[in-house]
Amino acid sequence: MNIEVGGLLGLILLICVIYAIVKTAQSGASTGNKVIWIVVLLLLPFLGFILWFLFGPK
Repeated sequence: MNIEVGGLLGLILLICVIYAIVKTAQSGASTGNKVIWIVVLLLLPFLGFILWFLFGPK
């Protein structure tokens, strides 16, 4: 199962993931939780962003 994201959709996904990483780093969550969320966002960009949006630190 090979999924490729390119062009405009890839750019939008990149912007969303960078936004999520910045907001996670600025959150009041513990350092361990921040690291876990950032690693999830980097390893699984699409799924990680959805999970962060639903369950991430507020």
